[in-house]
Amino acid sequence: MTDVTRHQGSCLCGAVRFEIEGPFDQFALCHCSRCRKGTGSVHGANLFATKAQLNWTSGADAVRSFALAGTRHARSFCSRCGSAMPSTQMEGKLLVVPAGSLDTDLESLPTAHILCDDRANWEDVVAGAPRFPGFPG
Repeated sequence: MTDVTRHQGSCLCGAVRFEIEGPFDQFALCHCSRCRKGTGSVHGANLFATKAQLNWTSGADAVRSFALAGTRHARSFCSRCGSAMPSTQMEGKLLVVPAGSLDTDLESLPTAHILCDDRANWEDVVAGAPRFPGFPG
């Protein structure tokens, strides 16, 4: 999916830093209610990899994980600032990286919108909202 095979990322407060080595297989925008709750936004934006390696370069002890009982929904986050962090899922076979946690640029664009039937009722009008270069007002 992308030619760049090394990415760095961090949390908002800088306590957690990581490196991903290897390619991403997919870049999906998930519109389910669980991803909306987890991100506080219209969708989750996650990169998926089956061959990439996650290396914590600092702050691994600050990373916490949450798995929603009875579902496949899981997420990791910095326990200090709450930022979404990468996680391994499906018994370590799948690496899930929140796209917004990366500090390096992505060469690729999202490859799929998923679970669109569960999208927020206000999502379709988001693109028409006014745009400002900074804070409005």
